Amino acid sequence: MRIFDPHIHMSSRTTDDYAAMYSAGVRALVEPSFWLGQPRTSPASFHDYFDSLLGWEPFRAAQYGIAHHCAIALNPKEANDPRCTPLLDDLPRYLVKDSVVAVGEIGYDSMTPAEDTALAAQLQLAADHELPALVHTPHRDKRAGLRRTLDVLGESALPPERVLLDHLNETTVAEARDSGCWLGFSIYPDTKMDEHRMVALLRTHGTARILVNSAADWGRSDPLRTRAVGDAMLAAGFGDDDVDQVLWRNPVAFYGLSGRLRLDTDTSKGTGTGTGSAAGPGTDPGTGAGAVPLHQGNSILRGGE
Repeated sequence: MRIFDPHIHMSSRTTDDYAAMYSAGVRALVEPSFWLGQPRTSPASFHDYFDSLLGWEPFRAAQYGIAHHCAIALNPKEANDPRCTPLLDDLPRYLVKDSVVAVGEIGYDSMTPAEDTALAAQLQLAADHELPALVHTPHRDKRAGLRRTLDVLGESALPPERVLLDHLNETTVAEARDSGCWLGFSIYPDTKMDEHRMVALLRTHGTARILVNSAADWGRSDPLRTRAVGDAMLAAGFGDDDVDQVLWRNPVAFYGLSGRLRLDTDTSKGTGTGTGSAAGPGTDPGTGAGAVPLHQGNSILRGGE
C-alpha cells in the first residue's frame, strides 16, 4: 500500500514518526503552513518557519524515504492578527520555490472580515502563480463556513478544479462535491472524522476527487491514520485499486497541478508524474550505513557524530 499524506504538520512530529510512516507505506506528503499554538508576533517568525518547510523538513523526511512538499500561506487563525497580516506582501517570494505545491492552508477559522480579505488575496496569489489552493473549512459552523468559502471562491480567479476543500464531514460533503472542488477529509482521534465514517462516505460518494489526510500536528493526532483508512477500506470490501486511488493517485493528481511534485521513481510508477527521488530508509543515519548526511552543516543525529 503506497500512501501520500496530503496534509500533515511534520514540523511538530518526531523523526520516529517519519520512520513509522515509511513502514506503514507513506512515501510522500504535503505540509501546509499552520499556526504554532501561540501567537506569532511578526512576519519574521513566519519567514523562519517557511525556511524550515523549504529546507530542514525535506532533509529530515528524505532520511526516512519520504518526499516532502509544502504549501505556503498566512493561515486563517493568524489572518486576524494585524501583526501578521503584512506577511501577505512577502508570500510571492516563497510561492516560486520548487517544493511549494499549493497555497495553503487558507480559508476560515472564525469567519471574520479579516479572514475574508486574507482568503481572497491568497486565492488571487494562487491564480497568479498557477498553484492549486488548500482551503481550510472551519471546525465550527461548518455548513455556514463552507457556503461562505464557496461564495469567495466564486468571485475569485481560481477555478474550482484547482481547489481542495479540507476538513469536510457528512454535513458538508454533498455541497462541496457539487461545487466541483476536490474533497479533503482529516482522520483524527476523538474529533473530525474516523476511518469507519470515512469508509461509509466512500461507499456513498465514491473515490473520485477525494483525499484523505491525517492532519497530524502537536495535538492528539496520529500520522498513521491514513494507513488505518486503507486497511478499513480493504476490510469493507474495497479493492486495492480503490485504496490506491484515494491514498495515492488522487493527491498526486491534485498537487500535480502545480507541476512541482518530486516523487520517488519507485513509488510513482504509472502516475505519470515528476522525477527525482527521496532517500530510502537504508540511508537512515541512525543505521550507521554510509556518510552522515547534513543540511547546512547539521544532521538529525544528536551527540557524537
